[in-house]
Amino acid sequence: MTSIPSVDLNDFISDNPTKKQNFVNAIGKAYEDIGFVALKGHFLDDTLVENLYKEVKQFFSLPTETKQSYEIPGIGGQRGYVSFGKESAKGKKEGDLKEFWHFGQYVENNPKLEAEYPKNVIVNELPEFNVVGKETYRMLEKTAKYVLRALALYLDIEETYFDQFIHNGNSILRPIHYPPITEEPKEAVRAAAHGDINLITLLMGAQGRGLQVQNHDGEWIDAIAQPDELMINVGDMLSRHTNNKLKSTIHRVINPPKELWGTSRYSIPFFMHPISDMKLNVLESCVDKDTPKAFDDITAGEFLNERLIELGLIKK
Repeated sequence: MTSIPSVDLNDFISDNPTKKQNFVNAIGKAYEDIGFVALKGHFLDDTLVENLYKEVKQFFSLPTETKQSYEIPGIGGQRGYVSFGKESAKGKKEGDLKEFWHFGQYVENNPKLEAEYPKNVIVNELPEFNVVGKETYRMLEKTAKYVLRALALYLDIEETYFDQFIHNGNSILRPIHYPPITEEPKEAVRAAAHGDINLITLLMGAQGRGLQVQNHDGEWIDAIAQPDELMINVGDMLSRHTNNKLKSTIHRVINPPKELWGTSRYSIPFFMHPISDMKLNVLESCVDKDTPKAFDDITAGEFLNERLIELGLIKK
């Protein structure tokens, strides 16, 4: 596998059973082979995307002390602002060369989950920032729901199996700013090699060179989306749940060539998480005599907590 396959969600939601099945086969095979696809036909429209980038750029242009006033202690960076160099990849000492913001779930009719999740943080200086963030969150969540329905069919389980776990799930929308590089980085890169924690990640802003994916031969492949595509990859939770049938692939964001050091990069991933009490126990349909169960039973909440400790975002 030397390139990222491209699929069109319109095929899956069409009334044509052949197109729908072809989409299921294509995305399932891609996730077995490389763990990434480029997806057309998502629910984000051009105006929403334009407005989001405008608001995000305005936020990251605010004075540092203003941004830091939105950094909330004690919640592991799950909402609001996370300042430059705070996060590092698992096993890495150097902080990544980025700052970012977290929008979280807008809980519907569930007081228990409302109490469990931190509240979203409102940016007073930018009245449209949270409005546009919420709408983007909703549209990416809707896109992710259909991708997971296709994967359920590929895994020989009921099509809407994941719906119950992702409704009011602990998903995160993360606008990231990679600032201009002002001096030779010692060991740090914009985002060191890592796998994602969650079920699937939907990435906006993979149109320029920078994101790279590691294939089964250990080679790094550029992952560059077309203007109308999202890059979508499998996370560790889904890989574990499917007994590693669907691959959570290591990826990174490399530093640009020196002539582009003076430019910012923006990317906006949506990390689709389930509710914390979803059992990530290996699916029976993914176990046979050749591929025995490879992972212990665990809930999504327990798994997330373990990983946030590893990343240094929460203390033991």
